[in-house]
Formats: sequence, structure tokens, C-alpha cells
Amino acid sequence: MSCCDAPGLLPLEQALTMLQEAPIATLDIETIPLEESLNRILGRALISPHNIPNYDNSAMDGYALNITTAQHHDTYVIAGKSFAGAPYEAVVGEGQCIRIMTGAKIPTGCNSVVMQENTVVHGGAITLTQQAKAGDNIRKAGNDIQKDTLLLNEGKRLGPIDIGLLATLGQAKVAVYRKVRVGLFSTGDEITPLGSPLKDGFIYDSNRYLLHAALQRLDIEIKNYGNLPDDPAIIESTFIQAALECDAIISSGGVSVGDADFTRDVLQKLGDITFYTLAMKPGKPFAFGTITTPANPSQVATFFGLPGNPVSAAVTFHQLALPTIRRMGGENVTVMPILHLPCDTPLRKSPGRVDFQRANLHTQSDGTLSVTTTGTQSSGALSSLSKADCYIRLEQDRGNVAAGEMVDVIPLDNFLR
Repeated sequence: MSCCDAPGLLPLEQALTMLQEAPIATLDIETIPLEESLNRILGRALISPHNIPNYDNSAMDGYALNITTAQHHDTYVIAGKSFAGAPYEAVVGEGQCIRIMTGAKIPTGCNSVVMQENTVVHGGAITLTQQAKAGDNIRKAGNDIQKDTLLLNEGKRLGPIDIGLLATLGQAKVAVYRKVRVGLFSTGDEITPLGSPLKDGFIYDSNRYLLHAALQRLDIEIKNYGNLPDDPAIIESTFIQAALECDAIISSGGVSVGDADFTRDVLQKLGDITFYTLAMKPGKPFAFGTITTPANPSQVATFFGLPGNPVSAAVTFHQLALPTIRRMGGENVTVMPILHLPCDTPLRKSPGRVDFQRANLHTQSDGTLSVTTTGTQSSGALSSLSKADCYIRLEQDRGNVAAGEMVDVIPLDNFLR
């Protein structure tokens, strides 16, 4: 019997499906100034209210004219000028042209812009040195964006280019979803505050700081409850407080079956836990479900119980909790790209769990990519993840990998690196 046949050890693909299908409360929409919208989630689809540009304009410096009857060597009298922000308003007559600058409005009566390099100026007139045709060097209204075009879908995380696009349309404010509120704490009597001397048998709280930093990149509201001692009463009261204040709760440590793992007991009292353990390495002890407060049963918070080992906490957060929290915030989450690459070195693996080995991409002399591990794959060796720029994702039933075999590779994104 493999370890995946043991009761309660859920296949990873099934867990991912359950996370994706979990009900998510709809957040309120708020309107904020455009300059405050970076990394916020668009609450309504963006439809262009008008054309961009909203007028025909010149693609370069030159002369605007009507070339319906124009021939090579024809001469045109310069009747005026058209600049961006200062258009020529009169109608251009036959035999006339207008000196025009890039971005300036095409005057009425003109259908072409001749490059200044293709003219000879003499006095108040020009002579064409090359044949021109209608439409030359004119950017038509709507050439960039046409009115009523869908530009950004609801659920888009707004980046700098998106914000520039909104500004192009004159949008001073933007409708976005309210920020998700996430409560965060770690548990364990062995946890030592940063800056304090470290005694034998104790560790520093790397998980909470790692997770807090990762959550900051989501631009959400974070309620940090610190590290909790192995005291069931304190753990329970913190869960209740967090469930009242937050949309989601993330804990690190305490969800396995050790004698001092009281978090699991509290969860069984307050929560509706969908699953506890996964056929995943690192990250077998991972809990997901909901927490309900006794005083307000309608107040429900989504719960993610991460393992205590730092690599396990980081990988389960990145692969499981992070996509779910992003969806909770209204974001349309795309699937991480998976590359299929040769592995430079042999890998050790036992069948039974999906294995996320920390690795680096390499560019070969011929320009192709390959991958190799960062070394030790211990779930307690955070340095293995610090050195990595990708995961090698080995299938549940797969065993050892020989050098040169093809493997699935998932590049790390900026939410974790």
C-alpha cells in the first residue's frame, strides 16, 4: 500500500479542484482615485467610452494637403500651421497645404500628410519631390482604441500599463473590489522572537515573516496576530477574533497530529475543515476549510493551515493558499505556466506524493533550457528555496528521475521570489 492509500491523504489534483470550487463571498466595490489603483482588482469591465485618438491626426512632421489631383513636382501654398493642441480650424483650399506636427489634427480638406523630407520649401510654398497618395501618414480616429471596445475584464489586477490605459481614456477614478482581509499567525512554544538569543531546541519565526511579505505583494489588508503559544484557550480566542475581523485566516504550524499541535483540536471545535493532509511533498500537513464564530454564525472566514517547516509553509502557500486568496479578492487567476524540460541531474523520489523540488533554469549553449535542483530538498532548508527560480514538479506515481529525463517545471513568480 502506498502512502496515498492511507486514510485522509488527499491527492493534490483533487485538493486543487476543491479549492477552486469552494464558495467565495462577493466583495463590495469601491471607487478610488486612479493614482491609488496599482495592484487593485478591477471591479467592473472597462469599455472604451470614445475613440482613441478621437480625431484624425498626423503620424509625423510634414505638410497636410489634398492629393486627389496632386502629382510629383506639384506646388502648394502654405496656408497655416496645425500643432497638437492648436489645430488649424479653417478649410484648406485647392492648391494649399498646412504645416503640421506629429499628433496634430488633420485640417478639414486634407487627406494626406507628406513627410517634410519629401518636399522642397521655397518662400511660402512647397514642392513635392515624391508622389503621395491619399491616407499617407494619417492616424485615423479610433486607430488605437475604438469606442465601445472591451479593454479590461472585471477581475484584472491593475498594473502600470493598465493605469496608463485608464488615464488615456480620461478615467480619474476606477471601480475596484474591496481589499481582502487576511489574518496571520504562527503557533509554537519553540518560536523565539527575532533579535532574541536562540536557545537550543528553539527556532526563529521565519514562516510568519515570509508569509507576511508574500501577502504584502497582493496589496491586501493583513492582520498580524503574532506567534501564539501552545495554549488551546489562546489559540481558540485568536481564531474567533480573526474570524470576526478577516475574510481569510492563515496559520503556520500545529495542524499535524503531535501532542502539542492544539490548532487541529481548535479547528475541530470551530471549523468545518474540508481536508487535513495532502499527497504532496513538501506540505503533507495542510488544512483547508472555514471558521465560524459562535457569537455570529453568519460570519465565516476561509482557513488555511500551513505546515510548520518553512519550505512546506512556503510551497503550500504559493501553490494552494495564494491562488485561492487571489480569487477571493475577485481576481481572474490564470494557471501557472508549466515547461517540459530535460533535467541535468538525477533526482531521488518515491512514488506516492506529488513532489515540488526546488530548482534552477539553465540556458544551454544552443539557447535551449534545462533544469537542475538547488541541492538538498529538506522541508526545513529554506535556503533551497532562496536559491531557486522554479519548481520541478514530479507526478504522484513517479519514482527516481535519471539525468536527461523530461520533467515538468513551474517558474517562480514575483509573489514568492
